[in-house]
Amino acid sequence: MANNATLERIYPFFIVKNLAESIDFYNQKLGFETDMLIPEDDPFFAIVSRDNVRILLKHITEDIHPVPNHTRHEWARWDAFILVSDPDALFAEFQSRGLAFHEPLADTDDGLRAFELKDRDGYVLCFGRSL
Repeated sequence: MANNATLERIYPFFIVKNLAESIDFYNQKLGFETDMLIPEDDPFFAIVSRDNVRILLKHITEDIHPVPNHTRHEWARWDAFILVSDPDALFAEFQSRGLAFHEPLADTDDGLRAFELKDRDGYVLCFGRSL
């Protein structure tokens, strides 16, 4: 059976503890921009983006907390892998913004040139490319 549909992108959806603080982290520290706030006057949902990457952020209630993958199992260390054309340049940009890295820039055992950082809610983002 032929299928003409093409998958274009995937956007991670993160439950966050504090929407305003999460938006601030992505915008101020990672250079994203806020594309959408719902509702605009007292938002519980946002979309932030940079280039072709979008991340959906949602605050549900005070008793629903973020659950990054690594908190469920040590082998599930990433919540998102972001393909980057130049990991070295991005690492230097993030260093200049004073970010703390979960894993520094390196050539990894799994064939990547990559680095990792945690966002405000503990989600691990890996930025890299194949060697």
